[in-house]
Amino acid sequence: MGTRMEVAQLESRMNTEDYRKLQGLFLDPLGAPRSLSRTEFIHLAWSSVGRGSKEEYGLLFDSVVVTQEHRGLLLDIDAIKEEGRVDWGGLCSFLLLELSDKVKNTRNSSVPCWKLPRTLTCPHRDPVQKVLHLQSSGQYLTVSKGGTVGLRDGEDMSLLLTHRLQNSTVAPKDLWVTDMVLLHNVHKIAVSFTSKEVCFYDILSKQDISCKYKLQGLRFTPWCLDYWVDPSHPDQAILTIGDIGGQVTALYFTSAHISLFERLSLRTDSDSADIILWDELIKGKHRCCYTVTHRAHAPAWVRKVHYLGSLEAFVSCSTGPQSSMVIGWREKESRSLRVTSFLTKRGVWDMDYHCGLNLIATAGVDHQVLLWNPYVTSEPVCVLSGHTSPVTAVRFMQTKQQLLSYSKDKVLCLWDVSSQLCVHRLADVFPKTQEDTHTLLFLHEERQLLLLSFNSQLLVLDTVKEEKRTSSHEHPVTCVLYNSLFRQVVSSDSASSVICWLADTGQKVKQFHRCHGNAEISTMALDGTQTRLFTAGTDGEVKVWDFNGRCLHRMNAGLGRAVEISQVLLLRRSILVMGWERMLTVFRLHSFSQSFVEPSEWKGGVQHRSDVLCAAFQPPQTLVTGSYDGEVIVWNNSTEKALRKLQPNAEPREGRKQQGHFPDSHVGVNCKAVSDNSNAVTRLFFIPGRTPAAATTGGADLVSCGGSGVVRLWNTVHSHLVGQFTAHNGDLGSIVMTVSPCGKYLVTADRQGTVKTWDIQHYCLQPDDGITKEPPKLLRSFRPHLDRVTHLEMCFQGSSLLLLSASSDCSVALSRLPGDTVGLFGQEEQWYLERHGPLHKQREPEQDQRDDGGQENTREGGKRSPPAP
Repeated sequence: MGTRMEVAQLESRMNTEDYRKLQGLFLDPLGAPRSLSRTEFIHLAWSSVGRGSKEEYGLLFDSVVVTQEHRGLLLDIDAIKEEGRVDWGGLCSFLLLELSDKVKNTRNSSVPCWKLPRTLTCPHRDPVQKVLHLQSSGQYLTVSKGGTVGLRDGEDMSLLLTHRLQNSTVAPKDLWVTDMVLLHNVHKIAVSFTSKEVCFYDILSKQDISCKYKLQGLRFTPWCLDYWVDPSHPDQAILTIGDIGGQVTALYFTSAHISLFERLSLRTDSDSADIILWDELIKGKHRCCYTVTHRAHAPAWVRKVHYLGSLEAFVSCSTGPQSSMVIGWREKESRSLRVTSFLTKRGVWDMDYHCGLNLIATAGVDHQVLLWNPYVTSEPVCVLSGHTSPVTAVRFMQTKQQLLSYSKDKVLCLWDVSSQLCVHRLADVFPKTQEDTHTLLFLHEERQLLLLSFNSQLLVLDTVKEEKRTSSHEHPVTCVLYNSLFRQVVSSDSASSVICWLADTGQKVKQFHRCHGNAEISTMALDGTQTRLFTAGTDGEVKVWDFNGRCLHRMNAGLGRAVEISQVLLLRRSILVMGWERMLTVFRLHSFSQSFVEPSEWKGGVQHRSDVLCAAFQPPQTLVTGSYDGEVIVWNNSTEKALRKLQPNAEPREGRKQQGHFPDSHVGVNCKAVSDNSNAVTRLFFIPGRTPAAATTGGADLVSCGGSGVVRLWNTVHSHLVGQFTAHNGDLGSIVMTVSPCGKYLVTADRQGTVKTWDIQHYCLQPDDGITKEPPKLLRSFRPHLDRVTHLEMCFQGSSLLLLSASSDCSVALSRLPGDTVGLFGQEEQWYLERHGPLHKQREPEQDQRDDGGQENTREGGKRSPPAP
């Protein structure tokens, strides 16, 4: 293995005079432009410039030719060396492109790096309705549905005190808070109740939150509030109320510093609060306060209201399709509103406004985030697709062109508005709750702090200060593969880009953008000939590419729906796609006569009780699949019939060598459906060297990993769990893994970027009386990434085994096993790997006829699968 280069690359060390000498080499004796072959360039440049080595000039030539001639994804570098030529224009283009990449890679990432959620001590027993930031003290205020207010420290979010809101109008058991806003210019909070009233509380004394006014007699129950203060006239403010009758009402305060309301009588209640009657207010009896209203949402409930000071307009939303979003425009010198309505398919849960971009984002019941120009009602500016369930909250990051969105299936997305792409996706880190959970999203942008509530549970996501480091991609990397035919690494990201790298140096070869439009590429696979690349997008399609960048086929895996594809498994006569439902989606190779390919029927039908997430194959005909609930099913791939089921809660049984027909051999059945994703199976690998014949002795031949950092080893012949151990902290959630081609190394990785190498050569090789709980020998633990590791891949370089790892921190790393990081692809400083032999993906020379377990580049029966049509 070559060592990393200790000095800067050649082109970075050359000066202006050196480049003038180089320019002269591209002129013939008559002064006419000419091109140079590799041999000519190395000889002339090395002798003329007098700086660097011949090897460095050879690498520079290769890089220029790759950039100049690669119009597709991957080409044969050896052929380029023989046939390629370089001219002065090509060299200049390469240098400009490289400079551009350096600027991109060295700039600070604008994507926040959140720590794992931490749960806060919560005084609430019922759902949290609102979180406020108190600008004067820096503290945070929360209120629950039952009226309990919690004050929290501005630094560590610790609970300082709690207070029960007093409202004598209703009995304490009937108290129901719907919303709360901060009136920061008058040191008050306004709280709305289902008793059709809005109460105003003084918060100058944190120990005693007393009620000052009660606005009573509203026609409908107030559901949402908003408060705006005129920055140039702080005594002028607007309180906006949206109610369940579809009405939006704005209260204009003209002298808020003096008094919000006039004291027309001595009406007070037992809380010593002044009673303000709604009828008197709308009739204009309060000279310091007047109202404007519209009922454009009726009969739908108003879900959210905002007053946009820059537009002098009220924007509101509802789940009614015909009045999904409504803007009430203030007419000059008039107390009436001009109303415009925006239509969506199924209505809107939430909305937010970016004043710099003049865009309104809506959270759609139809799973879409729409961006609107306030003046254009006919259609949105753009559609952000990627969620697979109703979007319940959206928040703009006002200092950036970014947007946060949260959906019912507990997925948080960060969007880059300018590119309309999802740049960060957070899932599987939030608590498991019921489907109708009330979730609140609060963003304190100045601190980059994100707070989410799940009913009464409060979670906070703090950001970590990112280390300054190289980024291989501009967006989180989702998958990485090794192409042994071209000695190149292929990686994909959440912005639907594919990048190819030279494995020997870490240099970028080519990048393809928007392979699936705006949809994230969730996984990839290579066919057996290494000449076809399969990319799976969250748009529900799998695309087949040749290495000239042409899309040959579109596989309709999701049947027109946006689905989460977790794996594409290539077999000899079929292609399996999975990740979003309980049955495998299969494509027969004979169906690829058309460019748009429809799936065929999986003969085995539905056998899993939860979504199938992964699969592995072992010749001649053994297929295994793993699901979200932890169940593993063994299939006969030829007949597509289920044979046996393996479950993590199964105990070893007497006479387990006995085999029966499915479902008699279904072991460990639990009559209660398993739904805890701590058992979820995200990766499956057959252990090389442990053949089915060897498995008849009772040892493990299959390894799985997934939720809670647990690795399990199975015997697929006798259908039982042989061993399990915790490889990573269970609080970190699911992990990923890969197995070395010789069956010696197991490599696991977690959400913090930590990679661990285990020696499993003799682990669970022989049967035991029970389940082995002792972990195998840990050879190395190292951290090549700052964030979640999304994919692992192995390849050989000479006699050295190398590991490729992709991460949400936007980097792809190359490491030497058992655990020394060589570098990050795209870094300025190149590495040089020894050329003692070709790189091989996932196999050693003596293992060349063994199937690789079916992971992404499966070869069936020890032969290379044919290229996809």
